[in-house]
Amino acid sequence: MSQNLIDSFLDHLCVERGLSPRTLSSYKIDLEQFKNWLSSVERGELTSVSSSVVGKYVSFLKKKGLSTSSIARKLSCIRAFYRFLLAEGKVRENPAEAISSPRRGRKIPSYLSLREVEKLLEAPLTTSFLGIRDKAILECLYASGLRISELVNLNREDVSLNSGWVKVKGKGSRERMVPLGKEALKWLSRYLKERKDLKKDSPLFCNRYGKRISRQSCWKMIKKYAKIAGIKKEISPHTLRHSFATHLLSGDADLRSVQELLGHVNISTTQIYTHITQERLVKVYRKYHPRA
Repeated sequence: MSQNLIDSFLDHLCVERGLSPRTLSSYKIDLEQFKNWLSSVERGELTSVSSSVVGKYVSFLKKKGLSTSSIARKLSCIRAFYRFLLAEGKVRENPAEAISSPRRGRKIPSYLSLREVEKLLEAPLTTSFLGIRDKAILECLYASGLRISELVNLNREDVSLNSGWVKVKGKGSRERMVPLGKEALKWLSRYLKERKDLKKDSPLFCNRYGKRISRQSCWKMIKKYAKIAGIKKEISPHTLRHSFATHLLSGDADLRSVQELLGHVNISTTQIYTHITQERLVKVYRKYHPRA
């Protein structure tokens, strides 16, 4: 019965909220871990859980050494699950509603300097098809601020070289239009000249076998070029997204525009980059205030 409740909840998320398979998989893992803990430790069923039991589970996760963000995510998942069960009449109350999420520290995103970005973008050897593809991927990531999942899911029809825009399907299947700069368009055009066989619904970026390139392959590729470029700091595809936002704000872009370009639903998510505007304000203050 417990598994049926979880499956019904996942179906609801898929149909009603249009969540991606990756997000649904995360929800499933979190709920099945809670269910397994419940049956082995509390000997209970999902429909008979109290607030104290949810509190015990949070304590159990803390003792296991999980990060604050992981615990907060799992608790959010459990809370949403019981909200669904309450609406369906399967439980009388939401036992997770009264449990406070652990406070998460505000982590300033890691980003590359302009010089580091230049060195990274110059790293691929563009004398081969794969080098041209990699160059186009790097240029597109930095020019658009796309999540790596958004980039690998692009099809040929999503990009218009004439208008310079790319249609992106983001989290929750929300679509947005994002502009590409001259350099990204130049290398994307050169890459597409090598891929004249692409149909409208073909994956935009492919591996050597003609299949859609994976997130893992992009991650390894970026790590490789960071090493070639002599970049010592930890880097991932998301580092280019952070760099995109950071450099826009450093150049006086407003927060609301950056929010739209990144595809953030809430501006509070974009506000993790406000350290940039704060740093700029300090510089302006020190430069122009007579007693700074």
